[in-house]
Amino acid sequence: MGNNAKKIAGKVSLYLIYAFIGVIFFLPFLWMLSTSLKAGGEIFVYPPKFIPTEPRWENYAEAVRAIPFLAYFRNSVFITVMAIIGTVLSSSFVAYAFAKLKWKARDKVFFIVLFTAMFPMQVTMIPVFILYKNLGWLDSFKPLIIPYFFGGGAFNIFLMRQFFLTIPESLSEAARMDGCSEFGTYWSILLPLTKPAMITIALFTFLLTWNDFMGPLIFLSTKEKGTLALGLAMFVGQHATEWHLLMALSVLILIPIVIIFIFSQRYFVEGITMTGMKG
Repeated sequence: MGNNAKKIAGKVSLYLIYAFIGVIFFLPFLWMLSTSLKAGGEIFVYPPKFIPTEPRWENYAEAVRAIPFLAYFRNSVFITVMAIIGTVLSSSFVAYAFAKLKWKARDKVFFIVLFTAMFPMQVTMIPVFILYKNLGWLDSFKPLIIPYFFGGGAFNIFLMRQFFLTIPESLSEAARMDGCSEFGTYWSILLPLTKPAMITIALFTFLLTWNDFMGPLIFLSTKEKGTLALGLAMFVGQHATEWHLLMALSVLILIPIVIIFIFSQRYFVEGITMTGMKG
């Protein structure tokens, strides 16, 4: 009985610690949500008030009217969806070659691919900009979409490769013995089994492209082609930082991230966990 009591006390203590850490991480979001519903003069009162005296839902309408919100939302959705499709397909295709096909210098080439992850965007920014300029892609969505269809990035390739390695080799060998082509084995047999990894990569790509500020800032110059991240920065530059409207815009931009994470977190955890089981 004493041991059971100690176990229960230990679990309760652990859950209390988790709850405390969760509250700390949740406080900034709560403050942003609270500020988005306040009047301008109520934001900096002391002591701070988390609950507005009179919630101003019209802040959201004013924030949406302050920038071309619907156009920027449409552009962000288009770029993000295309980036997710390109990243998931291309990274899985490349990872299959590294995990299931045997060819000369395969492991060395894989090491070189991983090595490219060490270079930050700032290192390649200028040569990439010159390349896209010579291709005539500036002020279009091409630089923000097409690169995702060519490999999907070293981290995503690594993630998919590790997941492919958890799938028994006998499964692909049985498919080949039944007359299935190599592409058919990849597309029809193995790819459907990597659903957790694909959702994990899709979530990472969504976060990267939805919040991307540097890419649109460099490659887009027409105002109508802007994204929500650019619109948020533009709002700060055009206005004397009306914090209640800025927080309202931030909440609107954050809502899709929260919704997608809530519905995909189970697959996200499973994908991260299973990629380290073999390799």
